[in-house]
Amino acid sequence: MDEELEQIEKNNTWELVSRLKDKNVIGTKWILKNKLNENGEVIRNKARLVCKGYAQQEGIDFEEIFAPVARLEVIRMFLALSSFQKFKVFQMDVKSTFLNGDLNEKVYIEQPDGFILGNDPNLVCKLKKALYALKQAPRAWYYQLDKYLHQQGFIKGSTNSNLYVKVDNEKLLILVVM
Repeated sequence: MDEELEQIEKNNTWELVSRLKDKNVIGTKWILKNKLNENGEVIRNKARLVCKGYAQQEGIDFEEIFAPVARLEVIRMFLALSSFQKFKVFQMDVKSTFLNGDLNEKVYIEQPDGFILGNDPNLVCKLKKALYALKQAPRAWYYQLDKYLHQQGFIKGSTNSNLYVKVDNEKLLILVVM
C-alpha cells in the first residue's frame, strides 16, 4: 500500500481539501493481489487504490466516458504484416497508466481507508489526475498519450485512432494503443 501511495504522491494525483456539502465524494477501495512465480509461490504482494467509479453520476462527476480499444482486425493485420515483412515486434505495458492523465472535471474522493492523509477526517482528496476505475481515466490518459505521440512525430491512423505510424531513420514504427 505504501508503494502505491508513494506513486500517487509522486504523480501529484490529488490535493487535500475541505469536504464540500454540495459535491459528490466518491469512495475508494484497496484491491489486494498476490503475484505468483511459475511454482505458484507468492513473490510479491500488490496493492492498488481504485475509485468506486460506479458511484459517479453523469453530468456531475463526468460528462463523457471513453475507452480506446483497438479492433481485433487491426491487430491481426498488424501481426500478419509484421510476420510477412519479418519485422521485429515489441510489446510493452505502462505501469500506473491511468495515473498519468490530467482531469478536466472536478472530482472528489474519500481518503483511502487506513490512511488519514491530513489527520482530519473532514478532508477529502480533490483529484488532479485520473485514478483507476474512474470513468474518465481512460480518456484523460489517452489524450495525454495522443499529445505526446504527436510531439514525437507519430501520425494517428485515419481509419483507426488506436494506430500510430512514424518513419524514423528509414525504419517504420507502428504503435497499436490498447
